[in-house]
Amino acid sequence: MNIAEYLLRTAQTRAEEGALFKGRQQVATYAEFAAQAGRVAAWLQARGVAPGTPVAIFMKNVPEYLVVQYGVWMAGAVAVPINAKLHGREAAWIVENSEASLVFTSDGLSEALAEAGCSAELMNVDEADFARIAALTALAAPVARGNDELAWLFFTSGTTGRPKGVMISHLMLRTMALCYFVDADQVFAQDTTLYAAPASHGAGIYNIMHVMVGAKHVFPLSGGFDEAEIFELAKHYKLVHMFAAPTMVKRMTLVAKELGETGEGLRSIVYAGGPMYNADIIEAVEHFGPIFVQIYGQGECPMGISALSRHDVTDRTHPRWRERLGSVGRAQSAVEVRVGDSEGAPLPVGEVGEIMVRGDTVMPGYWKNPEATAKTLINGWLMTGDMGALDSDGYITMHDRSKDMIITGGSNVYPREVEEVLLELPEVAEVSVVGRVHPEWGEDVIAFVVMAENCTLEKAKLDAHCLANIARFKRPKEYFALHDLPKNNYGKVLKTELRAILAERT
Repeated sequence: MNIAEYLLRTAQTRAEEGALFKGRQQVATYAEFAAQAGRVAAWLQARGVAPGTPVAIFMKNVPEYLVVQYGVWMAGAVAVPINAKLHGREAAWIVENSEASLVFTSDGLSEALAEAGCSAELMNVDEADFARIAALTALAAPVARGNDELAWLFFTSGTTGRPKGVMISHLMLRTMALCYFVDADQVFAQDTTLYAAPASHGAGIYNIMHVMVGAKHVFPLSGGFDEAEIFELAKHYKLVHMFAAPTMVKRMTLVAKELGETGEGLRSIVYAGGPMYNADIIEAVEHFGPIFVQIYGQGECPMGISALSRHDVTDRTHPRWRERLGSVGRAQSAVEVRVGDSEGAPLPVGEVGEIMVRGDTVMPGYWKNPEATAKTLINGWLMTGDMGALDSDGYITMHDRSKDMIITGGSNVYPREVEEVLLELPEVAEVSVVGRVHPEWGEDVIAFVVMAENCTLEKAKLDAHCLANIARFKRPKEYFALHDLPKNNYGKVLKTELRAILAERT
C-alpha cells in the first residue's frame, strides 16, 4: 500500500478541518492539502517521473514540505529528504549519489545547490513556477506501490565519512507509524504537531501518524527551533506534540526557567537522536511535568527499535527508576531486539554487547552499497553498532557506539557512564569523553568539558566527584575546557573532531 493513501482517507473524513499552518495562520485544509499533493504528483508524472524514481527535497521547514513529500509519494516516486542545514556541496553530493534528477528547494537553498554545481533540475517552492502547478488537475489516487517498494531514501549523518543511503519501504513507514500508537503515544484529531526540528529527519517522519488521525501540522515562522516561539505556539494551539533531540530538550528547560515559562500547551515531546543524560531529563520532567517519551531508532530502523514510555520517564517510585530512566526502554512491537557478542551470538542478561534488531522496520539495505549492507545486515539482524545490555525486564541500556568504547589496561570504559557522572555537577554544562592512545595502558580516558556560566574548570573537584562515583580506572586522566562541543547539523557531538583536537594538543 502506498503510504500516501492515509492523506486521501483523512481528506475524505476531515475535508474542511485545518491541516497545514504557518505560525498561527492556516494555509490549507485537509481537502486542500490532498489536492495540492495530487497536483504535485500530476506535475511529476507529466515530467516523466516514473514510479520508483528518486526525487530530492532540500527545503526549509515550511508547509509546502509536506505537500511536496506527499506529492512525491502519490506519484509512486521515492522521497530523498536532505537536511536544510547542510552545505550546498554536501546536499549536491546526496542528490548525485541518490541519482535524483529533480530537487524541490526553497529560497536560499536553490542558490546553494547551483553554486555547488548540482546538475539536477531545481523547483523552488517559493517561486512562480511552483505556484503554476496549482492549475493542474490533481492525480485522483496514489500510484499503487507494494509493501517492499521504496518510499524514502534517507542519508545517514555521515559523522565518520560519506553518508550512506538507507532504503526505507512503504511497509517500514506504515509499521513505524502503527507502532507509535502502541509503544510511544496516542494521537488524536484535536492534537497539533509542531515542526521545530528538521522535517528531513525524525520530526518529519512522524508526520504520518498525525496525518492518519487528521491532526494539525504547524510550521514555526522562524522555520526552525526557537524556544520562545515554541512556548508561544504551544499556548495558542494546546495539545502540542513535537520531536526534539536531547540537546533541544535541555535548551528548552534552560530557556523556560529564564523566561518563567511552564510549557503550557505541550502534551508530548518525543526525544531521540543522541544520548539523553539522566540529569537533563530529570530536570526537564521536574519543570515541564509528564510530557516526555523516548524513542530509540536509527536511519536503518527508523524510529523503531525501542521506546521508553511516558510513565517510565516520569516514575520515581520504582526501586530501579534511575536505571530505567537511563535506558532506551523496551523493544517496540514490530521488532526483536537482542544483545550479541562479536559473532552475533546472544549474550546473557546484563552483559554488554552489540545491540541487534530484526523486524518489519529494519531496512532491506543501503542504496547501491552491497559491501556496507553485508557488514550491517547479518543473518537477518541489523548490527546497530551501539553497545548495550538487556536487563531481566527487557529494558535496553545503551552504553556507546562500539567505536567509541575505550579500552584502558584491558578494561572497558563506556564514555557515557563517565559523562553521566560529570553532568551531575551543576558547574558542568556539557561533556564528551574520548580515548587517547597510551603506550602502556592502550588508551587514556579524556574529558572535554563545557563549564556552566561563570564557572571555571577545577580538575581536583571533577576528580573527586568521579572517584566518589565510579571506578578509579574510569576517571579521566585529563580535562580540556571548551566553549562549545563540536556538533553536526543534527546536534550529535562529533567525537572525530574531538579526537582531532586531542591529537593537535598532544
